[in-house]
Amino acid sequence: MIEVSHVYKSFSRDTHALIDISLRVNPHEFVFLCGPTGAGKTTFLRILYRAELPDHGRVVVDGQDLSYMSPSEVSRFRWQLGIVFQDGKLLPTRTIFENVALAQWVRNVPRGEAASNVAACLEAVGLENKANWVPLCLSAGEQQRAAVARALVNRPRLILADEPTGNLDDGSAAEVMELFETINRQGTTVLVATHNRLLAERGGHRVIWLRRGRIVEEP
Repeated sequence: MIEVSHVYKSFSRDTHALIDISLRVNPHEFVFLCGPTGAGKTTFLRILYRAELPDHGRVVVDGQDLSYMSPSEVSRFRWQLGIVFQDGKLLPTRTIFENVALAQWVRNVPRGEAASNVAACLEAVGLENKANWVPLCLSAGEQQRAAVARALVNRPRLILADEPTGNLDDGSAAEVMELFETINRQGTTVLVATHNRLLAERGGHRVIWLRRGRIVEEP
């Protein structure tokens, strides 16, 4: 699903975000990318969804080499991913239904089919009764569950989540992580970046440790 070979990324002569990163994530696997703030986790995820290009190295996601893509190819590639950010990035003036549906509308999915898909995803995350609410009327945990629903609606083969529980209390974080576990059991590959060591080690999944831009054996 993900093959990364000798990836380097710098933002200046003195700022080396990633240094010689090589790793593989298999289809249907659940993997944590764990490390402190500034370790390079977000940069790595941005490279995986092609928001950044590495300075050197090769990145293949779901059989697609990310080195050479036209803008339209990048758009089609991202449609195949589910991306969850720490702050959710929900549109504040849109309802929860509309926030999730936008992922379908940009793909020109017929409105009736999109509505059915959105309803199924909102039910899956327990928000079917709040479809017409705007994000500010929801708790932080509910907003993040809406963000997960948006990531799911296009039925991606891969979920990338960047600190998805960073702004949540323990109870809400547990709910969001259980959603990812359920998604993974249904066959979707999941990669979660987090600085929370306990969260990463609690799940019983493989943990890749990142520190100062390098993969390390121990945290």
